Amino acid sequence: MRHGKKVNHLGRKTAHRKAMLANMACSLIEHKRINTTVAKAKALKQFVEPLVTKSKEDTTHNRRIVFSRLRNKYAVTELFRDVAAKVGDRPGGYTRIIKLGNRLGDNADMAMIELVDYNELYTAKKPAKKKSRRGRGGKKAQTEAAPVAANNEEE
Repeated sequence: MRHGKKVNHLGRKTAHRKAMLANMACSLIEHKRINTTVAKAKALKQFVEPLVTKSKEDTTHNRRIVFSRLRNKYAVTELFRDVAAKVGDRPGGYTRIIKLGNRLGDNADMAMIELVDYNELYTAKKPAKKKSRRGRGGKKAQTEAAPVAANNEEE
């Protein structure tokens, strides 16, 4: 039974787990994507997404809260300066987990976790397709209707 088990302990004591997640979060913020196991990636997602949400509002209080979790002032600066500017309009879902297969040594499920807005493959704006015109439409009908409306207003 898993009653009340809200956090994956990852086979570590609390202090080790917090330090590991803080280091992984700093690496993710610095490099924008990292490779790790699926379980650690899911735990990291829960750890880092509230910090990114806090970084959207740059106050001293939010910086102190984020620093208490990350414990790396360069990562905090990067998060509040660059990452927050990119994700400012996004309401959540700042990270993406992509499964990569199994690790050769121990057959562990591997995954890549990345910040969503930093992947150019998914965020590139596709050029608008040219619309082929079928039938009569558009400008002639509008220009002919406009003088009729103007004549009605004058009467």
